[in-house]
Amino acid sequence: MDPLLAAIRVSQKGMAAQSTRMRVVAENLANANVTGASAGSDPYARKTISFESQVDEAAGADIVAVSEIGRHNAPFRTQHDPGHPAADERGFVKLPNVDPVVELADMREAMRSYQANIQMIKNARESISMAIDLLRSGT
Repeated sequence: MDPLLAAIRVSQKGMAAQSTRMRVVAENLANANVTGASAGSDPYARKTISFESQVDEAAGADIVAVSEIGRHNAPFRTQHDPGHPAADERGFVKLPNVDPVVELADMREAMRSYQANIQMIKNARESISMAIDLLRSGT
């Protein structure tokens, strides 16, 4: 495969991975205040995403791929609220282990990585166009 087309393919895979990361972060933020449905039940657990390097035979290059979407094992926060439907017998409610500041930092990093991949694709396309123009002009 042409090196410029391989670069585009690698960047496309990077964009797909970062898009999945942004979806996971969005789910975490959307559920940051979701408690359990019944007394003493667990609330929403923060999702995590892991990446791995894979070899793309067609491109002849290493690409990034999502290896796993899991659950964060940090303990749930608790809050004393005896009137809450999810409160246990002592009046404590388990709250999600989602920290919005961490999620926003993850979102920002994912967006920057996504944008870097877009820029790489733009640069490769521009290089391909320049090569075609050179071939047309006979130089």
